[in-house]
Amino acid sequence: MAWQRPDGRRSNQLRPVSFERNFTRFAAASVLAKCGDTQVLCNVSIQPKVPRFLEGKGQGWLTAEYRMLPGATPDRQERELMKLSGRTQEIQRLIGRSLRSTLDMALLGERTIVVDADVLQADAGTRTTSITGGFVALKDALDQLVAKGELARSPIIHQVAAVSVGLIDDQPLLDLNYPEDVAAELDCNVVMNEKLELIEIQGTAETGSFSRAQLNRILDTAEKGIQELLDAQLRAF
Repeated sequence: MAWQRPDGRRSNQLRPVSFERNFTRFAAASVLAKCGDTQVLCNVSIQPKVPRFLEGKGQGWLTAEYRMLPGATPDRQERELMKLSGRTQEIQRLIGRSLRSTLDMALLGERTIVVDADVLQADAGTRTTSITGGFVALKDALDQLVAKGELARSPIIHQVAAVSVGLIDDQPLLDLNYPEDVAAELDCNVVMNEKLELIEIQGTAETGSFSRAQLNRILDTAEKGIQELLDAQLRAF
């Protein structure tokens, strides 16, 4: 018997997606990104300096921080203060790599962009929602610098979005929610740009292994979802 999705979606259907821009007041840009019941607040700050290894090189940098707020899950999450978990470090590095792929750092100049992704509510897909929502906030922040005359043109050279795909009963399922994430035999997170070129694939077989043919089916499913997310980002502006 084929897996029945808890929310009744088709196997290749995204959860409802939305981007609420200007969600907070003081950040350079702020977006509340929602993907089903997952909600991530993406704030962008811009600092007029770069890390020491880039000083004097005339180019900028982007870094990301990711946190799960205590009330984001049914059981309270402990705050990560002085020591970050391996999971948190891995996710924020993924967000940073994905968003750096969108920028011409020379056009950015000696500025550092910090993208803060804070999970307000988690129902799986928090890292992919952070990337997809983070791009919307990033574009907002840089468009404002151009409008103020601080940049001659936007350093954004690519658009980026991310989605999860899982394999349950040998069926690829797009954009897993929590019950599906737990049940999946294979869970992949896929990041692509507007050309549908791959930025990153994270794929793990929870039991056993998976074939090249299964991976191809997963990537085909991810590509469809990412194209829809890219379109949703553009509609948000």
